[in-house]
Order: sequence, then structure tokens, then C-alpha cells
Amino acid sequence: MTDAKWNVTRLPDFSGRTVVITGANSGLGLVTAEALARAGAHVVFAVRDLARGGAAAARVGGSTEVRRLDLADLDSVREFAAGWDRPLDVLINNAGVMMLPEQRTKQGFEMQFGTNHLGHFALTNLLLPHVTDRVVTVSSGLHRGGDGVIHFEDVNLRGRYTPARAYAQSKLANLLFTLELQRRLTEAGSPVRALAAHPGYAATNLQSHHASALARAFMSVGNKLLAQSDRAGALPTLYAASQELPGAAYVGPDGLGEWRGAPALAGRSAAASDPQAARRLWTLSEELTGVTWGLA
Repeated sequence: MTDAKWNVTRLPDFSGRTVVITGANSGLGLVTAEALARAGAHVVFAVRDLARGGAAAARVGGSTEVRRLDLADLDSVREFAAGWDRPLDVLINNAGVMMLPEQRTKQGFEMQFGTNHLGHFALTNLLLPHVTDRVVTVSSGLHRGGDGVIHFEDVNLRGRYTPARAYAQSKLANLLFTLELQRRLTEAGSPVRALAAHPGYAATNLQSHHASALARAFMSVGNKLLAQSDRAGALPTLYAASQELPGAAYVGPDGLGEWRGAPALAGRSAAASDPQAARRLWTLSEELTGVTWGLA
């Protein structure tokens, strides 16, 4: 059972371990990087902006390095993975974009699905031969929102895009990806585990990018009155990255509605537990990215 009183002071020693964190230069990623670096990990900041990443790593201290990674560009993902040549204990798929105006990635995918899911799908499979312990992917309680499904007929949502629908689809994809990744790891006899986490309602800079000015104003107020801190929001990710949990476990806050609280096993929608949808999404993701199963 999980311990509702677990907090960052109970992180185990990470000395000698390497952790890659996407989007580690700000928000939940930076808090996660700080905690793991303090615990002794060598933390790799996988970030779009090397200058910002370097400044963040300097503030964190400890053993760190900064490498460029743009999840909205599959060429950048391939370049990052091609440059990796040593064991990787933990990969934390943390970076994400939220409720943007309609945009496209370099390869033409809807930005939220392309960044939050396809970029991490490709990165994980390309790095998987190096991973020794686990892959943690950050999802959201909002995976239940939107239409509650993956729009397999058109994941780019052409002609019916809304920021909320696209975000929910991308976060649902994160959970289905974790489910199918764990199935494949188990089938391959790999000791690596695939896990997911969500921060609840945490005050971060993500909300400031919403396509709607009214929504940005509402979220600004909500961040001040309702949200938990980014440090509390990072706890589920840190728990998933460090504790003994079954494969495909999903961790979130234990409070009412999973908005805030200490890390515990979280609930997910029926759609996020559908193994057939998970396999279908995997096949589609391979077709879209050109990246196949990392342990084939």
C-alpha cells in the first residue's frame, strides 16, 4: 500500500543513478530535478532552450547536464537519442504543452498530441535499450475530459479542434501508452517498469498558455486559491520514480477529486484502461513517428 504521508524527505538515495527529465528547466520538471539532484542523482535536463536549461541546472546544483530536446520535432528527438550512449536508470517524460491555440509540430501533427504523446513515444522507444529501471510519464486528471476517447480517425482534430479536447486526448494517450508499454516490457521479460503520474491541480506556468484569455484569468485565480504548490504537484512523479510499484501503476494526489494531497495510487477512466485502444494507439504512433518498439 502507498503511504499517504510520503513526502520528498523520504526519497531514497539516488547516488550513482542517472535520470533524464524532459522539460526540466521550469515548473514541475524543475522541482523534480531539484529533488532528485539533492538525492544524489545525475540529472539530465532535456530541454528546448539550452540557455534556460543551463541557468536552471546551475540553480539546482549537484550533478547535472543539459541536452537539447524539442519534442515537437522528431528530428530533434532522434538526435537526442542518437547521442545517448550509457545506461539510463530513469526516464521521466514530464514536458508538455496545455490548451494552446491550434498549432502544428514540425512534422505537421496537432501540437498537444504531437508534443505530449508522439514526442515522448518516440523518445522512450529510442532510449529503451539503455533504460535499466523505469519510465515515468506525466499524465493528468483531465484525461477524463474532452470526448474521453482517442480520435483514431484523425488524431490531429482537423475541423473540430478545441484546446481542451486536444489536451484531454494527449493525456489519455499518455496513459494508454504506459499501459501498452508495460504489456510489451512484460512480454519481453524486461525488468523495466512503465509508470504514470499526475500532479493534481498544481500551480505551474502551463496554465498561462491557454488559448482563451478568460481561461487564463480564471486559472490565475485558481492557482492562487485552489491549487497546491508545484513542489506538492511534483510528489506523485517523484513517488513513481522511486518507490516499489507494480507496472502500469498510476500515481496522483490522495485528496478529494485527486486535486491535492500526498501521493497515492490514482483512478483512471475506463478508456484509459482499454488494452485494445492501447494497442491501436501504439500501432498508430509507430506509423506516425516511424519509430518502432524499442526492444524488438
